[in-house]
Amino acid sequence: MSFFFVVSLFLFILGYLAQTTGLCMVRGVNEALDKRPQFLLSILLSGVLGWVSFFVADLLTIDVSFKVYEVQWTAFFGGVIFGLGAALNSGCGVSTISKLSRGDTLMIATVFGWLIGWFLLTGFSGYFPSRVASIPSSAHFMVLMILSLLVIVGGTFVRMMNTRLWLSMLMIGLMASLTFLYEPKWTPSSYLFDMSSSFWQVDAARWPSTERTLFLVALVGGMVAAALKTRSFHWKVKGMSAYGYHLIAGVMMGSGASIAGGGNDSQLMLSLPAFSPHGFVSVLSMLLGIVLGIKLPRLLK
Repeated sequence: MSFFFVVSLFLFILGYLAQTTGLCMVRGVNEALDKRPQFLLSILLSGVLGWVSFFVADLLTIDVSFKVYEVQWTAFFGGVIFGLGAALNSGCGVSTISKLSRGDTLMIATVFGWLIGWFLLTGFSGYFPSRVASIPSSAHFMVLMILSLLVIVGGTFVRMMNTRLWLSMLMIGLMASLTFLYEPKWTPSSYLFDMSSSFWQVDAARWPSTERTLFLVALVGGMVAAALKTRSFHWKVKGMSAYGYHLIAGVMMGSGASIAGGGNDSQLMLSLPAFSPHGFVSVLSMLLGIVLGIKLPRLLK
């Protein structure tokens, strides 16, 4: 029970920081295209403190479930589709929940789209190639330790780097990896995936547990608390066409995440710290999809 409250606190902090930093890959890509890459780099490197969780797991004798997966074509194809949907939505997985917690009702349509996308692809999951998993090597941890040291020193002492941003992103990654030790399926995308699988298979056992639901509430609670503190909470209601637009974007995000084996939250906070080749390709493909989603409408105009 004590672990439950500790993990809930971790997720509350994660949600609070995600809201205050404006964690969003789409925003990061937009700023990078505008020759301001720092925000995107801080997101991509947010998981470098993941090695800490392995030491905690060893101390508490917890079986570590981080996995390294070989690259499959699904990483590229699913990543691009997810990225295109995220660009249409003007927000990725975590930022969709952040916007919803600030009162943006358009994100309700996006979340429903996620569920539909996961649901539609669940029946085809058997046709996707199985992913071969292995445990990260000790060399991975050494690289992560060196990277985390460089990021901490650079974020603290290099004037060009936004210290608060980098430290906040590192804290987000640390909270995510520590939470993973207790509940590997804590991410919003994993929660929605199991909901969709439960509907598809008519299997109540696949429905997310009450504990996972409370973890999601803690995450959203942190986001709401940050929105109230910064006075950024306000209801946003639009016409029906706007909700249809975001529903389609959500379907693309859910379908893409289903094909790729996880949304950007899972890939960034779990796959990248494990140095999973499949995760690297998925994230790069998501970035490519976001760039295409941003650039194509402008070119068409």
